[in-house]
Amino acid sequence: MNVEFSDLLNYTEWERRKWRDALQKHGARGLDISIGPNGDGRMSTVGDLVKHIFLAEKRYVERLTGKTLTEPASIPNSIEALFEFGAQSRREFKHLLETFPAAEWDVQRELKILSYLVKATPRKIVTHTLIHEMRHWSQVGTFLRLNGMADDFHDFLASPVMGGEFRQGD
Repeated sequence: MNVEFSDLLNYTEWERRKWRDALQKHGARGLDISIGPNGDGRMSTVGDLVKHIFLAEKRYVERLTGKTLTEPASIPNSIEALFEFGAQSRREFKHLLETFPAAEWDVQRELKILSYLVKATPRKIVTHTLIHEMRHWSQVGTFLRLNGMADDFHDFLASPVMGGEFRQGD
């Protein structure tokens, strides 16, 4: 694995496990929560947002490797299906990190994303992919909390990544 990204990979994998457990505790009710009327039309529920997290990772791998982009409609909105898709996208992401040619990490690529033209290096795209996931898990947490489905701490400090300890004080 590319050491440069290992801490963020470990953190997002920890987050995925915690959110899968939290969503399983609440069942389909958690996935069906509305994310509100002011989006861009691509997502309307927490389930759609979770799909978006995993789909973005998969599609960035596909873009960087010249593959056809996965269609969102091909992924069912169930907890098991979404998180299995997430496991598949993570395996492919890690494979990219392990096999991407070292000489190409800092060579700008031009990508078409929605109606935008993006020029960025693969290093920046990979970093963006991991930060993108972290930002959206925070939104999932907010939507669940606003609907009475609070979960415990998901902060990086509370994670086992990089060691340390996080527990209730005396």
